[in-house]
Amino acid sequence: MRNICFYFQVHQPFRFRRYRFFDIGQDHYYYDDYTNESVLDKVMTKCYLPTNELLLKLLTKHKGQFKVTFSISGVALDQFQLYAPEVLESFQKLVETGDVEILAETYSHSLVALKDKAEFKKQVDLHKKAIKKHFNYTPKVFRNTELIYSDEIGQMVKSMGFEGMLTEGAKHVLGWKSPNFLYCNAIDPKLKVLLKNFILSDDIAFRFGNKGWCEWPLSTKKYVDWLLKVDEKEEVVNLFMDYETFGEHQWKETGIFEFLEDLPQEVIKTKQLKFSTPSELIKELQPVSAIHVPNAISWADEERDLTAWLGNEMQNEAFEKLYALLPKVNQCKDEKLLKDWRYLQVSDHFYYMSTKFFSDGDVHAYFNPYETPYEAFINYMNVLSDFTLRLNAEVPESNSDQEVANLTKIIEKKDEKIKRLEKQIKSAGKRKTSKS
Repeated sequence: MRNICFYFQVHQPFRFRRYRFFDIGQDHYYYDDYTNESVLDKVMTKCYLPTNELLLKLLTKHKGQFKVTFSISGVALDQFQLYAPEVLESFQKLVETGDVEILAETYSHSLVALKDKAEFKKQVDLHKKAIKKHFNYTPKVFRNTELIYSDEIGQMVKSMGFEGMLTEGAKHVLGWKSPNFLYCNAIDPKLKVLLKNFILSDDIAFRFGNKGWCEWPLSTKKYVDWLLKVDEKEEVVNLFMDYETFGEHQWKETGIFEFLEDLPQEVIKTKQLKFSTPSELIKELQPVSAIHVPNAISWADEERDLTAWLGNEMQNEAFEKLYALLPKVNQCKDEKLLKDWRYLQVSDHFYYMSTKFFSDGDVHAYFNPYETPYEAFINYMNVLSDFTLRLNAEVPESNSDQEVANLTKIIEKKDEKIKRLEKQIKSAGKRKTSKS
């Protein structure tokens, strides 16, 4: 039987507020709480809660025959805890069915795999701890941010003990080969690699509600017929997509929920297709060959490369300046600074700076809080400048850094004293008023 692997990415970034030049050194709070909560509330209402409810119903109805896989970023988990604990609870119920696999990834949904092996491992370990804490689950398969993969990244992932990894079935990598097989890493063949079938995945994720598409409307029966037409020698069809596909990217009015509700039954009826998780596929299938990826690929845009995040000078400058701070961050013990460091690394900040305004323009504008990429760059660099001042004060290297640190502490103490005295004055004023 041919396998169907249904995988969903769940991620929400902490967006920065408008952080001005004059805020640097004065205000150390960077986040737009209103926007973050509003966006999550919108996505929760349209996607997370109704889709999780539907999946729970389907997993219960088709026990052992319908299976799905998720990766949930650490920053998304943080937001669920902060703004929407009911969403976290609904994901926990799905995992409790035993037919849901959770993948590991970087806690910050970051690009760190491209920069530093030690920091990469640190973020993956942090994410594994979060998954264990919230779901009592230990991931065996890895999914890097936005399916970013190369031979070298795969080797690092295997060295962390993972059995397999997901990535894009990019045309320029596969050539004549099909994504519908299990492959292995070119450097360490013990790491198994599952490749996204981007045509069949994007039929749901991007084209489903497009009335101008020649295949619209897409019924469940038609889609399952397409799955059956895949060469019977091919072993697995990997359907990878953003979870927001259901209800957010593809609105309820498109019929996307009806499509999802009917899909398991239509697949099971064929007796030629079955749902499997990545871990099951890695155990059951043998790799047909190594997949050679010397230069990193991703699932973004038509090019399937890194240009969505590191395609212009602004993005590269911000990226380099961020990770230039890593030696000092490694010496830092301040949890507030370390938390900001994790949120500064979120890949979305670099995505907002993208100048790819042509075929992929609409994608880059989605949930983008900035009007232009230049505004995104300036805002990010202002935040990074303030973070750098705080880091230098916490981990001084030079005499000038030490002086800044000392002055900062003096100012903070004076600010605390002023606030304390102001409270005393207000309190004394109230007592005086009540006596008179």
